[in-house]
This record gives sequence, C-alpha cells and structure tokens, in this order.
Amino acid sequence: MNTTIAPTRSNLMRIKDELSFARTGYDLLDQKRSILVSELLTLVDQAVDYQNRVEKELKEADEALENAIMHMGRLKVANLAGAVNISSAITLGSRRVMGVELPTVSTDFIGTGPFFSPEGTSMLSEIAVDKFRDALSMMGRMAELKVSIMRLSREVKKTIRKVNSLEKLVIPDRMETVKYLSSRIEEAERENFVLMKAVKDMMERGKEGKG
Repeated sequence: MNTTIAPTRSNLMRIKDELSFARTGYDLLDQKRSILVSELLTLVDQAVDYQNRVEKELKEADEALENAIMHMGRLKVANLAGAVNISSAITLGSRRVMGVELPTVSTDFIGTGPFFSPEGTSMLSEIAVDKFRDALSMMGRMAELKVSIMRLSREVKKTIRKVNSLEKLVIPDRMETVKYLSSRIEEAERENFVLMKAVKDMMERGKEGKG
C-alpha cells in the first residue's frame, strides 16, 4: 500500500482504474495460462507416444537388418546398400499458440521400393529400409514436439510468475491503497463538514448578536 499518495478524488479514481486494469490483466493471463498448460500436456502425451513409436521402429529395423545379414551375409548387404536411392527433404515452418511461436517439421522422402532384385536377396532388406525411413520421419516430428514443449514450458513459467505477481502483490496493493484513500477522503470530508457547520453557526450567532 502506498501511503504517500495525496488523498484526493483524482488519485482515488486513478488507483481504481489501475486496480480494474490489473484484474482484467489477471483474468486474461489466467486464461492464457490454462490454454498453454492444456496445449503443453497434449504435446507431452504426443511426444511420449512418438518416442515409443520411434524406438519400436528402430528396434524392428535393426532386427530386420540383422536378419538380412544372417541370410545374405554382411558383404552382400553392404553392397546392396549402394542400390538404395532415397533423397529426403525437411521442411521447417511455424505456428503460434497464444503468441508463442512453435516449430513444424515435415520430412518427405523421394524414392520408393523395391530397391533390390528379388533374386538372391531377402525381403528383410526392403523391410529394414522401410523401417529406418519411417523412424526418420517420426524423429522429425518428435524433434518438433520436444522444441515446442521447451518453448511452451518457458512461456508457462513466465505467465505463472505474472499471474502470481498480480494476484499476490499488485491487486492486493491497489485494493489496500483504494481503501486507504477512501478512508482518508471520507475523514477529510467529515472534518470539512464539521468545520463548515461550525463556521455557519458562528455566522448565525454573529447575526443574532447584531440584531
């Protein structure tokens, strides 16, 4: 509470306006916090799901590759790898959630199988290529989710600090200041009223004495 402010009507109105503005800001920031937290939790769930899917794809790709090596031999699999002609393109974009810029990642591949002749080769090699490609595509999405989670987490922390500051400091301070100014103004008005009444009584008694 600021007790150095002069107890005037204009100052009282100014502090009331500040209080109203702080309450409006609190409501807006509280809504922002709720939306950001909801979006953050959604992305965390998605990130956990993609992490599990990537690990599953990589495990299956490794198993397929190991099985292909067992069937055809390491040298032949290594030679076949040169026949895989796949190019990739990663497209970066962005989207905004409550003013927070979040990345979008899109991974595209050019080149589809089959990459190998069916004679003398195992389908396990094709399966391994497909699994690794799917895993890489999901890893782009997972990177998008992790960066988004970090940015949203920072913004949530900032928003919570602002909400707490308004709730615990700014709004109570303005409320106490309004109460203080109102009390001082009412007290001053009562004193003025008593003073004016005393002056009026003195003037009336003076008139009666002259009469």
